[in-house]
Amino acid sequence: MPDVRLASPKGRWILLTTVLGSSMALLDSTVVNVALPRIGRDLDAGLAALQWTVNAYMLTLAGLILLGGSLGDRYGRRKVFVIGVVWFAAASLMCGLAPDANVLILARALQGVGGALLTPGSLALIQASFHLDDRSRAVGLWSGFGGVGAAIGPFLGGWLVEGPGWRWVFLLNVPLALICVPVALRHVPESDAGPARGRFDVLGAVLCAAALALLTYALIEARSASAAVWVTAAAGVAAAVAFVYVERHRPNPMLPPDIFASRQFTAVNLVTLCVYAAFGGFFFLTALQLQVVAGYSPLAAGTALLPPTVLMLLFSSRSGALADRTGPRLPLTVGPLLCAAALLLMTRVGPDADYLTDVLPALLVMGTGMVTLVAPLTATVLASVDTARAGLASGINNAAARAAGLVAVAALPLLTGMGPDAYRVPAAFNSSFDKAMPICAAVLVLGAFLSFTQIHRRPTPDCPRPECRMHCSLTTPPLEGGEAEPAARA
Repeated sequence: MPDVRLASPKGRWILLTTVLGSSMALLDSTVVNVALPRIGRDLDAGLAALQWTVNAYMLTLAGLILLGGSLGDRYGRRKVFVIGVVWFAAASLMCGLAPDANVLILARALQGVGGALLTPGSLALIQASFHLDDRSRAVGLWSGFGGVGAAIGPFLGGWLVEGPGWRWVFLLNVPLALICVPVALRHVPESDAGPARGRFDVLGAVLCAAALALLTYALIEARSASAAVWVTAAAGVAAAVAFVYVERHRPNPMLPPDIFASRQFTAVNLVTLCVYAAFGGFFFLTALQLQVVAGYSPLAAGTALLPPTVLMLLFSSRSGALADRTGPRLPLTVGPLLCAAALLLMTRVGPDADYLTDVLPALLVMGTGMVTLVAPLTATVLASVDTARAGLASGINNAAARAAGLVAVAALPLLTGMGPDAYRVPAAFNSSFDKAMPICAAVLVLGAFLSFTQIHRRPTPDCPRPECRMHCSLTTPPLEGGEAEPAARA
C-alpha cells in the first residue's frame, strides 16, 4: 500500500522527479515544430526530412508506449523511468550534435523509445508512491506544473532557436536529466514489480511500429510514385493485418481486441483519431506558416502559439466538471466544431499577417474548442471500460492520438501538393496551407458527427473519473493510470 505523504520531504522529491521527467518529453513535443525552418536551412533538408523529424519521434513513441508501461509494471517503475530518462537524454544529445538530417531523424526515433519508457512511468511513479488520500492532489500538481511547462515551451523554443540555435532545443534535455536521475535514484522508492505473467508481446509492438513506419514512409514519399513506394505501402498494410491477427490470437495481447467490444470505447477512439489528426497537422503546418509566409521570427512564432495552451491551463479542469453535469455528447460535438471554425479562420493568415486581427482570433477559438473537448474525451474513454482496464484504455487512446498526428503530418503535404522545397517558397507554402486547413476542418466535422451520433448523452454511473484534471498538451490526450492490466503483457 503506497504510504508517502505529499507534504513530506520524500513526497516533494518524488513530485520534482516526475515533473522533471515528464517535462523533458512535453517540452520536446512543443518546441520542435518552431525549430523546423532553421533545421531545414542549416541541414539543407527538404520538406520530407522535416516531416520525418517530427514523425520519427511520434512513430516509436506511439508504437511502444503500451509496452513501456508494461515494462514498468513488471521490472519496477522507478527503474524503467530512470532508463527512459537516460535514454531520452542520450538521444537528445545525439539530436543536438547531428551533422545531417539522416542522423537527426535516427536520433529522433531513439528519442521516441526513451519517451515510451518515461512518459507512462512518470504518472505510474506517483500512483505507486503516494498515499491514496494524497494521490489526486499529487496528480493535480504534476499535471499543473506540466501545464506551465507546456505553456512556456513554444516561447522557450523560439528563444533558443533565435538565440543559441536550434540544437539547444534538444541539448536542454541533458541538464534536466542530470538533475532528474540522481534525485530519482536517491529519493524515489522503487515500486514492487508485478508478478511474472508470461513474456511481453514484443511481436505485437514490433508489428505495430512497422506498420506505422512503412505506411508513413509511403505517404511521405508518395510524390515520386515509384515502385518502392507501392511496395512499402503494401508491406505496411500487410504488417497492419499481421498485427491484428497476432493480437486476436495471442492469449494476452498488448492490445486486447475484446476491449473494442464496447461500442462507446470504439466510438470515442474514432473521435480521437479525427480530432488529433487535425491537431497534429494544424500545429505542424502553422509553425511553418507563421515563419515562412507571415515572416515571424522563431521567437514571435513560438509566442504566437501560446493562447491554446494558456486556455487549456486555465480552464481544462472546469471543462471536465461541466461535462460531468451535461454528459459527454454535447462537449464532444461542440468542441470539434469550434476547432473546425478556428482552422477556417486560419486561412486569413498570409503574408504580413497581423497578429491581433488575423492570428489571435483563430487561436482563441481553437483554444476554446480544445478546452471544451479534451477533458470530456478522457472521461468518456474511462467510462467505456471496466475500472480494472482504465489504465490500458487511456494508453490505447493516447497511442491512437499520436498515431493520428503521425499520419496527418505525413499525408497533408501530399494531399495539398507541397513539393520538397515548398517551405522555402512562401507563395507555394501559403497556397498549400490554405488547402490544408479546410481538410483538417472537415476531419474535425467528421469527429463532431461521430460524437453526436455514437457517444452516449450521459456517462456511465459510478465510472472512474480522470485523475489528471488539468492537461495542456496540444497533440495528445492525457495518460491516466489504473490497476495493472495483465492484457498489456503476453
